[in-house]
Amino acid sequence: MTLAPLSAAHPRASHSICSGINVSFEFFPPQSEEMEQILWNSITRLAPLRPEFVSVTYGAGGATRERTHATVARILKETTIEPAAHLTCVGASCSEIDAVARGYWNMGVRHIVALRGDPTGGPGTSFAPHPQGYKNSTALVAGLKKIADFEITVSAYPEGHPESPSVEQDIDILKAKIEAGASRAITQFFFENEVYLRFLDKVRSRGIDIPIVPGIVPVQNFRQTALFARRAGASIPQWLAQRFEGLDDDPTTRRLIAATVTAEQVFDLVDQGIDHFHFYTMNRADLVYAICHLLGVRPVNTQDAPA
Repeated sequence: MTLAPLSAAHPRASHSICSGINVSFEFFPPQSEEMEQILWNSITRLAPLRPEFVSVTYGAGGATRERTHATVARILKETTIEPAAHLTCVGASCSEIDAVARGYWNMGVRHIVALRGDPTGGPGTSFAPHPQGYKNSTALVAGLKKIADFEITVSAYPEGHPESPSVEQDIDILKAKIEAGASRAITQFFFENEVYLRFLDKVRSRGIDIPIVPGIVPVQNFRQTALFARRAGASIPQWLAQRFEGLDDDPTTRRLIAATVTAEQVFDLVDQGIDHFHFYTMNRADLVYAICHLLGVRPVNTQDAPA
């Protein structure tokens, strides 16, 4: 019996040259000079990959907002990549948020990631809007569209928002955000692709046709990622925990395992027809760069890197 080549018997998109793959990256603003250098090294490393955009997160405190603004301004000034600035409803009035949005538009930012934001009381507490603020992300999206013709990205939750009674209600909220002006959604990170694919089927069955970009988090530190996952309502499968078992004091092997896990995840999604990935970088570039290389996303012109 002559066996057909595996690639012919079971063709996989990820076994070919992956063409048409788009990526975007998320960073958080630095809290010290050392962290700023780490962040900028990461941006320098990833900029030549020509991401569709890079987003910079935004906290409730004034100092965090200033750091976000400074990071976005530097990306605009020193690179050719498009920054998407995060804005949330937390801890500010509508007029204060509107002023920040106008400032971004005036400096050249055309893309906003609009989020409700975490409760000021921390995980497990209820969200309370500012007395003069936007009450939720839908209202924030509508307010931003009144200020300027921003491109607006919002969040989506394949396993349900931690405060939501059901995924169906989450989809209702997503639909409302789209009707208010959102044109893309990025998902909370997940580790079981079936979770995302089932969610995508539900979203499409509701008539939602905007891009629902999978959020991918390469596991730089398993314990830290597990903590983030618990806070975000994302499940950690047992098989993933077992892969990192016994490696607390072995960072070299952890990185190799993390690269393998993330490569498996993204290649499986490529085989399902997914062609855009949003990477939560944790301000670290090497692992994300390696995954992008495997996906066929290669530097176009090194002159596009920051000075």
